[in-house]
Amino acid sequence: MLYRIAADALVAFHFGFICFVILGGLLAIRWNWVILLHFPAVIWGMLIEFCNLYCPLTPWENSLREAAGQSGYEGGFIEHYLLAVMYPEGLTRNVQIVLGLIVLTINLSVYAWLIMRRIRTSSAKE
Repeated sequence: MLYRIAADALVAFHFGFICFVILGGLLAIRWNWVILLHFPAVIWGMLIEFCNLYCPLTPWENSLREAAGQSGYEGGFIEHYLLAVMYPEGLTRNVQIVLGLIVLTINLSVYAWLIMRRIRTSSAKE
């Protein structure tokens, strides 16, 4: 029972991390220090997508599920939980690249806006 709860908690954390990678830059609008956490998270997320790397949380979740007497799954977290709903055929390399580009575009837009806001604020002080 504890292993199952741990696996479910890990899935919730994993999903939260993905949301943070995609939209965490918006938190930096309010709290500048979030950039110190968000920027490395974005780099990690893009490396996972663009380089077809395997996130270490997925095998960890699978081992917790197996310890709980459940079966693990093949593929990655996005393919198993998210793409199963969004793209029933599963994860392809092209879809992975598109997802990485979406993350990149969202975050470049937010950070460009933050930089422009800082420039405007500092020039208004002069």
